[in-house]
Amino acid sequence: MDLKTLTSFNWSVMTPEFIILGVTALLTLLDLFLPKKTDRRILGWIAIAGVAAAIVAVFSLLGTEPTSILEDTFTLDAFGKAFKVILLAGSGLVLFLAISYKAKDGLEEYRGEFYYLFLTALLGAMIMTSSGDLITLFIGLELLSISSYILAGIRKHNLQSNESAMKYVINGSIATAITLFGMSYVYGLTGSTNLFEIATTLAAITDGQQSYLIGLAFLMIFVGLSFKLAAAPFHMWAPDVYQGAPTPVTAFLSVISKTAGFVIVIRILVAVFYNAAPEATGQGILFKMHDYLAVIAAVTMIVGNVVALKQSNIKRMFAYSSIAHAGYILVALTTMSSNMVYSIWFYLLAYMLMNLGAFAIIQVVSEHSGGAKIADFAGLYRRSPILAVLMGILLVSLAGFPGTAGFIGKLNIFVGAFYGTPHYVLASIMIATTVVSYFYYFGVMTQMFFRPATDDRKLNIPFGIVVVLLVAVVGSVLFGIMPNIALDFLNNLK
Repeated sequence: MDLKTLTSFNWSVMTPEFIILGVTALLTLLDLFLPKKTDRRILGWIAIAGVAAAIVAVFSLLGTEPTSILEDTFTLDAFGKAFKVILLAGSGLVLFLAISYKAKDGLEEYRGEFYYLFLTALLGAMIMTSSGDLITLFIGLELLSISSYILAGIRKHNLQSNESAMKYVINGSIATAITLFGMSYVYGLTGSTNLFEIATTLAAITDGQQSYLIGLAFLMIFVGLSFKLAAAPFHMWAPDVYQGAPTPVTAFLSVISKTAGFVIVIRILVAVFYNAAPEATGQGILFKMHDYLAVIAAVTMIVGNVVALKQSNIKRMFAYSSIAHAGYILVALTTMSSNMVYSIWFYLLAYMLMNLGAFAIIQVVSEHSGGAKIADFAGLYRRSPILAVLMGILLVSLAGFPGTAGFIGKLNIFVGAFYGTPHYVLASIMIATTVVSYFYYFGVMTQMFFRPATDDRKLNIPFGIVVVLLVAVVGSVLFGIMPNIALDFLNNLK
């Protein structure tokens, strides 16, 4: 590709990615040359400024018509814009958590590395949202994954952190190999890595043997990506990683990484396999594999919610809660309703707000108590009434009570289960498991409001935590009362 061709591309569509890349390079150099005694939180503030600039860049591109560059390997469309808003907003909140986090267990030495590794992971997720090619999708996925492995084990001298990172690397590597093997079948059948060309070629295949290979490729890719989503029964790494990683990293994995996982699922499974190998009925391979998706969604909801009941560590409880929420979103993917993308996007937006707000309070309480047990929340209302009330609002939203964004998110998915072919069993399991979730969410509330405090010391709330809680609680209530704000935003995207 010559210089004239390169300069002919509309590079402005990659402005958000260029901003994050530039800030990452700047932080790397600053961390290298700044004196060791310099407080590395300055790097966190620069990272926040970079994320804010990237959000402004995304909003400036909202009116831009869908544009593809680099031989359609990078596409700026409504889908990419919508999910970049969630990724960048969530990343900004995680960075506020990070600058408020008290570095310990060796993290003091590597605190600067956290910020640019975090931005590298964010860059990988953003590339995935706009990828129009299997190669760029995979590059984005690995950029996210490798950075996540290092972040999970960044507390170098903490054995629990080392164990979580090792489990994450092993499971992640196996998942990547399975996904890549499935992609190789797709490439072998189509001779292309471009998603549009692959979809067109697969839609024309009617040969039985080739249809069998397409089904095999679909299952491999879905199983590999299920590891990334922490969907049961491929979820075993999640509780250990969530517990062993620093709280900002846990928050990042539960929200940003999960959002990126669903982005690649929609990009590959829906865009590529929707009309692949159609039968006489005109239905593609995605409909033929419908039962497999339904089973994974059901098992994920059941395992996540039931096992969460027995957890005594709040980070492990939220790990299983995260697994359960992945199951709810898989219901939307399984039912393939007309508002599927909107339902998934809104649910991830709501989940981002309520989960990051909850992790902000978990970080404050765990740093104060020195642990992360649910019992550490005992008497929180007496020590810090505001924190207890805010945590109660966020837990109610996670449980899906009316008046919160969590309720609207679950309602969208539940109603979508009855579009076209009704999915009564999945809808019933969703209701039943949601009821089960009330027990462990309200268990935390019981500790906060009805148990005596073991420690009467007041809790110090850093500025970064205040910002996260303000955005999370206001957003959870606002989108619960006026969800049309998000709907109108999506409808106005080009």
